[in-house]
Amino acid sequence: MELGEIYLYTATITKQRNLLQSEKYKCVVLDSLYYLVHCRKMAVYGFVIMPDHIHLIWELLETNGKEYPHASFMKYTSHLFQKDLRKNDPELLEQYRVDFRTRKYHFWQMNSLATQVFSSTIFLSKLTYIHNIPVQEKWQLAAAPEQYRFSSASFYMTGKDEFKFLTHISERI
Repeated sequence: MELGEIYLYTATITKQRNLLQSEKYKCVVLDSLYYLVHCRKMAVYGFVIMPDHIHLIWELLETNGKEYPHASFMKYTSHLFQKDLRKNDPELLEQYRVDFRTRKYHFWQMNSLATQVFSSTIFLSKLTYIHNIPVQEKWQLAAAPEQYRFSSASFYMTGKDEFKFLTHISERI
């Protein structure tokens, strides 16, 4: 990913486990996004947090020290997942144990996908796609996109930013 470009970014929990089913782990994701947005490292235009993956439409604005903001996001959320699981659910933590030289636990799959968003038409298509995932038959997390709390759908319908980190795409395009 390049600074100053908008991407649809998809990251999946290792082995598609439902770690993000828990509201406290969804809040870890939200808090990390909030921090990086307020430090002006990224802009978030849309998102959805599903039980086993996330979709973010974001723009990386500036490096966070020596690393790109998405790397900081992945590292920080992993650290907090590990910290909480070590304290509250060591058995679940063991499901994320890996035999890597650089780490003991691995929460996000290595193959995160970033697709550049080149136009407002593509943006609207991607945004509609991610907002509709929670209502799909497979998930059934809400009856309507705006009813699913862990998404930017309500923001685009009402203009109210419950999370205090979203930027409406009209401010960018």
